[in-house]
Amino acid sequence: MKSIKSIYKIGHGPSSSHTVGPYRAALLFKDRYPDADSFCVTLYGSLAFTGEGHGTGKAIRSALPEAEILFNREERDLPHPNTMLFEAYRDGQLIGNARIFSIGGGSLRIENEPPEDGTEVYPQKNFTEMLDTCRDEGITLLEFIYRMEGSSLHGYLRKIWNAMKASVKRGLRAEGTLPGGLNVARKSRLLYEKRCYNESADVTMNRVIAAYAYAVSEENADENIVVTAPTCGSCGVLPAVMYYMQFDRGFPEEEILDALAVAGLVGNVIQTNASISGAECGCQAEIGSACSMTAAAIAALYKLNIDQIEYAAEIAMEHNLGLTCDPVGGLVQIPCIERNAVAAMRAISAVNLSRFLYTTRKISFDDVVATMYRTGLDMDEKYRETSHGGLATIYKAR
Repeated sequence: MKSIKSIYKIGHGPSSSHTVGPYRAALLFKDRYPDADSFCVTLYGSLAFTGEGHGTGKAIRSALPEAEILFNREERDLPHPNTMLFEAYRDGQLIGNARIFSIGGGSLRIENEPPEDGTEVYPQKNFTEMLDTCRDEGITLLEFIYRMEGSSLHGYLRKIWNAMKASVKRGLRAEGTLPGGLNVARKSRLLYEKRCYNESADVTMNRVIAAYAYAVSEENADENIVVTAPTCGSCGVLPAVMYYMQFDRGFPEEEILDALAVAGLVGNVIQTNASISGAECGCQAEIGSACSMTAAAIAALYKLNIDQIEYAAEIAMEHNLGLTCDPVGGLVQIPCIERNAVAAMRAISAVNLSRFLYTTRKISFDDVVATMYRTGLDMDEKYRETSHGGLATIYKAR
């Protein structure tokens, strides 16, 4: 299993697989053919159906300004739902091509080539094997992570956390309407500033966390800088709760960084054994994974034991199973922004249950990850980030 650094990437929204991945692919391909005088990029599958709304062409042209972008919505027999064909030309003659797959979270796979980063950091294949290692050696999950990742992880997580905090702060200050034609107004500032004198502490907590989640998700929808956690479409869940824990609850920043490490491990297990791509497995792979990562992070902050951390992550994923990806207009706005806020609050509920009921659990985290993956593969294509089903079509029809 690779480093958890692969889960957290800093880049422009609104979609890690539709903007961050294609942008990185364009840069990579450009470097391979410096003598080319023109490029053509053909998008297939989900990239073809929602790429215009997600800004895929814009992301590619920021690396290849003169590239011709084609949308092939006909071909169905694809090795991955997010397939791109890059072609380089010189004097009208093809000098090179490559099929590149945007596999989620901004990560890439090039056809017939080794993975981007072939370095294996974890010999363990799943969460169960990691927990067994911790028990056998009498160490905590956090100690295990830093032992495997090395000293460089801490500095990397600090950089990631600074970017997350910046996205919350920018989002809370911003006002206006999001681009794309749906005329969705930014709501994070309104949520944050609204005060009700008779509301309970729990209501205040939920509203503030929702405001933070809206802030990051709205920054993402506005194509600003966010952190994949594990994707752009689900980037608001983890930062919202961690921001609340540091600035509203007073947890030290060093403990926030440790919680991000635990969250990253959970996301890495999902990415390795299933998928974090909405185009491959629906929104359960994005929001479900983000909710699971956040629940694990909260449990780690509260110093819960290994079994409680696992159970929190399992509950969070289990109750997002079957969640479809049906973005209205191909934009990461409806229902994506709301889902980030709901998932942030659901993560807290998962931890509250795991704290007291972990000795009664029947389902392992690995079991629910495998279930999510099978469910995603069984899901009709129209519910996997194509805007051809669900809310996307109902709203359009209305």
